[in-house]
Order: sequence, then C-alpha cells, then structure tokens
Amino acid sequence: MVTQGRLNGTDFVSSSVPVLGVIPARLGSSRLPRKPLLPLGGEPLVIVVTRRIAELGICDRLVVATDAKEIANVVTEAGFEAVMTSPDHSSGTERVAEVIAKAPFSSFHYILNIQGDEPFVAAAAVRGALACLEGGEPLGTAAGSLDRALVNDPSRVKVVVDARGRAVYFSRAPIPFDRDGTGDVIYHQHVGVYGYTREALEAWVRLPPVPEEQWSDSSSSGRCCTYSMGVTLFDGPAAPGIDTPADLKWAEAEITRHLKEVSS
Repeated sequence: MVTQGRLNGTDFVSSSVPVLGVIPARLGSSRLPRKPLLPLGGEPLVIVVTRRIAELGICDRLVVATDAKEIANVVTEAGFEAVMTSPDHSSGTERVAEVIAKAPFSSFHYILNIQGDEPFVAAAAVRGALACLEGGEPLGTAAGSLDRALVNDPSRVKVVVDARGRAVYFSRAPIPFDRDGTGDVIYHQHVGVYGYTREALEAWVRLPPVPEEQWSDSSSSGRCCTYSMGVTLFDGPAAPGIDTPADLKWAEAEITRHLKEVSS
C-alpha cells in the first residue's frame, strides 16, 4: 500500500518497497584531504552525515561505502555499518553500484546515494529523491531554492528543470542566465542526494561517458541530463555541502549556534 504525504511543501511517498541508503566516503579529496574524518561538532564528518540520515528514518538499511579501513573502523565504532569497496572507482555512483551487487543487498529495489559532505541535508531533499522513484522515474534527485545573492558562489551547484520536472542542466555558474537583468529569475540549488531503481543504477554504470562529463563544470551531473533525471523542487533553501576549509569553518559555526539555541 502506498501513502501520499507532504513535508515542507514537498510531495513524498512512503511504501513497503525496501530502500537502501549508501553514503560513499573516500579519503582522497583534492580540495579537502581526509574530508570524511575531519572533525565537525566533535565528531568525524562522515559520522555526522550518517547519523543525520539515520535519524530521518527514510532508509530501511544505511551503509557507508568506502575504500579506506580507517573510515570503516570509525563508522563501525560509532555503531553504523560500513562496506569495503574498490579503490579504483572514479565516482561515488560506481561505489554505490558495487554495494548493490553484493549478496546482502540483493533485496533492495530503491537506492539512495547521499553525499558524505552534506551534514545539513534537508529531509525534504532525501524524501524528494525517493519520491521521484515512487512516481515512476528511474533516476531522481532534489533541489531547493537559492537566494539571488548566492548565485555566483561556485560551491553551490545550480540546476535548471523543465516543465516535466526533469533536469536540463547543472552548473556551478549562475543558471538560468538573467538575460534582461530584471532580477526575476528563479534559481534552484542542487542537493547531493541521488535516487535510483536497481535496474537504472546497474544500467547507469554500464553506459558510456557523455561529452558533458569531460568538459562540464559539474561533471558528475553531466550524465544525469543526457539520460534524463527527475528533480523534486522543495520549499526552502538548500544548505551548502563541505568542499573547502571555509565550508568546514562555516559548518562548525552553525553547529555551535544551534547548540547555544537549544541550551538557552
């Protein structure tokens, strides 16, 4: 039985179809080395993200997929599940695909890929990506509103969505372009959550790379546009991920501010 609901203005679906959540995590970030293990609020970033997703109660099973024993040990010591994967993957999507090919995960039909650098990911974004799948899309993601004052920030990936709710293009540049300078353009910020049916993910990793993956400034999303991906637009802003030391400093300040508000 499928039930419909709304959260923060976003349609979402809850059903008996099992949902697997996978958080890819690797140590080799070029912009922020050892990113998953950097401390945020007194805990490694990967634990902050994993706990956040676990508390949402959306996934029937949640794992961290990594190629580093050091990350796996931190995850299991915190009481979560880690899965070791190959160090040869070129993307988090390939790492997720390896996980679902393992026997313990063969019963999962819906898969959510949650980026490990999104400690403040909105519940509406995670539910929105899943809602795309429940609505019949083989691939899904989500985007929130973006203040015009932030459109030039390259750390915020923008997405243009067509009338059918499909992604047209992703970019770190301000899109759509405000041709007439009216200030009336509506911007949406992509959130690092991807949903796939099992069949779509298995097919995805077999597809040949598209040109956009080589020259696009948001290469990880180039294939999304070419092979069509649904996008749920949710009410409210999308929090930025953590890509730089400045992002980490901002996130630490946000957690400190939240703790002060709770304790006051």
